[in-house]
Amino acid sequence: MRHRNGTIIGAIFACAAFVFGEPKFDSELIFPLHPQHNHAPGIVETANGDLIASWYRGTGERSADDVAVYGARRRRGESTWSEPFVMVDTPGFPDGNTCLWIDPKQRLWLFWPIVIANTWESVITHYLVSSDYGADGCPKWDRLGNILLKPEKFEQKLQSALDEERKIFPIIDKLMQTKEFQEAAAKAKDKLYQRLGWQTRCKPTLLATGRILLPLYSDTFSAGIMAISDDEGKTWYASAPLIGFGNIQPTVLERKDGSLVAYMRENGPRGKIRVCESTDHGLTWGPVTNSTLANSGAGIDAVRLANGNWVMIYNDLRVGRHRLAVSISDDEGKTWAWTRHLENQIPGSFHYPCIIEGKDGIMHAAYTYSIPGGESMKHAAFNEEWIRQGDPEKIKEEPEPASK
Repeated sequence: MRHRNGTIIGAIFACAAFVFGEPKFDSELIFPLHPQHNHAPGIVETANGDLIASWYRGTGERSADDVAVYGARRRRGESTWSEPFVMVDTPGFPDGNTCLWIDPKQRLWLFWPIVIANTWESVITHYLVSSDYGADGCPKWDRLGNILLKPEKFEQKLQSALDEERKIFPIIDKLMQTKEFQEAAAKAKDKLYQRLGWQTRCKPTLLATGRILLPLYSDTFSAGIMAISDDEGKTWYASAPLIGFGNIQPTVLERKDGSLVAYMRENGPRGKIRVCESTDHGLTWGPVTNSTLANSGAGIDAVRLANGNWVMIYNDLRVGRHRLAVSISDDEGKTWAWTRHLENQIPGSFHYPCIIEGKDGIMHAAYTYSIPGGESMKHAAFNEEWIRQGDPEKIKEEPEPASK
């Protein structure tokens, strides 16, 4: 009987090991520390298991005309990345935030903004498409396009959202008197500024209906919007804007019931990741509210796994970017029960992450890795079990900020 019980217990643990698997984690720099500014990565896994990463590099950001988009490749089964190669360079103009995506036809898309007048409000988002990207070096691009949007009733929607925010945050009345705010209010009435300045950060989301949502944001208005395509990327049009006084850089997840949740970087006074929902496949969006997750004004990304769980990657701080976390939700964002940290060191800045799930269930994240010796992109590969293990040492919690 004792032996039989032991066999049963052993079988239970064997089953648990099969279900939950072994924790897996690996990471490496995509290229050695570099003296120039390297920032804003994208990442994809190709059909044969290769990884391709993108980012921009130059002597600065919007004000540096030498900024170009670079890429690197890691072949399946290898542990090192290729030498960086130029993916696109617009001579005399800065290129900006990158995101990569492979569509259902296995075409590779690169989305990025070109900065026309060295200001964020002057950007136009462009894309390149490739059906031949398996060889070393830069993909062979088949098509170049840009995404021009005409948000409807933008000024009215901005004012309506602002009126609601003023009820919650009296400080907005003071902000409305500042020069920057008044300039933005004037631009909201101008069709040119409504239609320029929308740029990429997070990857597209393919809905169950076949619709593509490309999340975009505006630093001019600290707002988000979706570029929508219902014809596999041939044409694009604008959703209603996502406006909540300081919500930018959306990442979109689809629930099992078809509704959508957009999580956004906080660009205002709250110190929390912002959240907004849509029940019409991204055409319109409800009010922008706060999640329970901390944010210090730093980029985020999220992915819905094949098993239905959601994973968020973000700086779980109210100040700074020296700590980078991944969290799992098994209830479509109601709670985030498991968290583990990829980075936690001072000095250092580890931010603007992107995340995908590979065909084998391993997640791949890439993020800007900046320490006093230079900058790189870092790649980390891990599974759910690694996150569920939690940190080997307890992370000191930040105190709640004083109420505003």
